[in-house]
Amino acid sequence: MKILGIETSCDECAAAVVEDGEKVLSNVVATQIPFHAPYNGVVPEIASRKHTEWIYETARRALDEAGIGAKDVGAVAVTNRPGLLGSLIVGLSFAKAFAWARGVPLVAVDHMKAHLYASQLRKEGAPAVPAEYPFLGLLVSGGHTIICRADGFDDITVLGATIDDAVGEAFDKVAKHYGLGYPGGAAIDRLARDGDSSAFRFPMPSLHKGDHRYDVSYSGLKNAAINQLETFRMRKDAQATSQDIAASFQKTAVDILLRALLNAADDTGLSTVVAGGGVAANSRLRETLAARPNLRAVFPPPEFCGDNGAMIAGIARHYLARGDTSPLSVTASARVEGFKKRYP
Repeated sequence: MKILGIETSCDECAAAVVEDGEKVLSNVVATQIPFHAPYNGVVPEIASRKHTEWIYETARRALDEAGIGAKDVGAVAVTNRPGLLGSLIVGLSFAKAFAWARGVPLVAVDHMKAHLYASQLRKEGAPAVPAEYPFLGLLVSGGHTIICRADGFDDITVLGATIDDAVGEAFDKVAKHYGLGYPGGAAIDRLARDGDSSAFRFPMPSLHKGDHRYDVSYSGLKNAAINQLETFRMRKDAQATSQDIAASFQKTAVDILLRALLNAADDTGLSTVVAGGGVAANSRLRETLAARPNLRAVFPPPEFCGDNGAMIAGIARHYLARGDTSPLSVTASARVEGFKKRYP
């Protein structure tokens, strides 16, 4: 079955066609980066307007690149949670109209679960990299940081999450403050390759109150890098460069993730980690996890790390196989309960 996937949870207007839950026939992402770059962050009103302008053409391109017509689509899948509410509504409305007009099933998808599924996608001719359940999931993006146990494609138990800022948000805020570029995560990753990660020794969060063994916090690191930079300088005799700041910040950001993740691996006995989300494209995270001899790390190809329609269409195949579809009355939700923790 060929499924059309629609993703408009934030600022990427995306559509894709996936066959049988794995084979990506097309994957179109219309990026809004130039429109948000002047603000160094996503402006929700701009995002929803651009989705409204672009959604039809983006979906049409996805069908054209897959070499099919609307009549060949067996079902429509769409993100309906979590995300920016205005953006979500645009994609959901388009998907509902398509499903109703063509008389095909509609599947509303939680796009964080789809991020966890993204590593199972493959382009034509490329092998899939399956991960057997159960495994540990590491979902890292601008809006979420989640460590979970996955016992099925939609059966996840949140073990840990951020108590404040998501890791991707911290990357973006630090990059914005120092004018490193936008999007912040990619800019810091690029600069860090030429920097000294030991130039600054930023603090790790203690999270010593209550049961937060698998949780993370990024507000302290963000504040240290932006407002207390000189306090944590290790080399007093040299001028700090943007590359050094980026490398030192990135190292600590990844170390925070790994501490919580390794705690979860030790306690659950699970040795496979499947990553997803925009920060899963980070080179230091990939290299550090790959170097752990006791873990098997599975990452999606970089093009499937960010928001995309292929992961939405891919996971939808499994809902349909189980007989699960969504009514045309299904609504959008900006948040999902349990994806963030409180402290203590």
